[in-house]
Amino acid sequence: MKALILVGGFGTRLRPLTFSIPKPLVDFGNKPMILHQIEALKAAGVTEVVLAINHQQPEVMLNFVKEYEKKLEMKITFSQETEPLGTAGPLALARDKLIDESGKPFFVLNSDVICEYPLLEMIEFHKNHAAEASIMVTKVDDPSKYGVVVMEEEGKEESRVESFVEKPKHFVGDKINAGIYLLNPSVLDMIELRRTSIEKEIFPKIASEKKLYAMVLPGFWMDIGQPKDYLTGQRMYLRCLRKNAPEELFASSGDHVIGNVMADETAVIGER
Repeated sequence: MKALILVGGFGTRLRPLTFSIPKPLVDFGNKPMILHQIEALKAAGVTEVVLAINHQQPEVMLNFVKEYEKKLEMKITFSQETEPLGTAGPLALARDKLIDESGKPFFVLNSDVICEYPLLEMIEFHKNHAAEASIMVTKVDDPSKYGVVVMEEEGKEESRVESFVEKPKHFVGDKINAGIYLLNPSVLDMIELRRTSIEKEIFPKIASEKKLYAMVLPGFWMDIGQPKDYLTGQRMYLRCLRKNAPEELFASSGDHVIGNVMADETAVIGER
């Protein structure tokens, strides 16, 4: 399988962390943000990842790709836009990298999203619904700040998408786009090589044909593109590790360690 990660942007919302390093390489849980996604994709059977980037390609990104292509034994390539193409245009630009004779669906991820990445479950969901496109959605307390995904309820965790409502003034639902998609290659035929929004132009078209399905994301979710959300996301991630992989947290007794703490294996933390 293949995947495309929408790196885009200049990381202006995450300043000052991005003054000296590209946003995808900012540390999150002691490793680059984008590495969480690439490792999750590898675990789901993805062998090739395309990074959709803007025209400013820092050399440090090239070095990262060279290092982790070898470590993870995956093919990682760039698709570089020369002008802003929105959230769908980069898929058209990378078309030749995403399509092959297998005809398998491919993942698309927004690089700012952190969660538990249940990608294997998403593959099964996509197959079971014979979907043309599947998206992950997550529940939020205040949906008025987001684009809400309105669904025809079929069950507790799965539904067909009926429509999208951008920042609704009245309650229409509490599930929003989580920024993780699984698309059939046929979706690329709907996307022109221009600035295009996948959320506002492409998904509504697929929904009108009753071929767009939404899987409710289990566990935590956060868009970590802003400093306050980056910090909130770190706390959520550490709580998740406490529950699912406590061995990855700093193990020590004493009142000098408070809460869920992650420390590099080379770090030495003394008594207070």
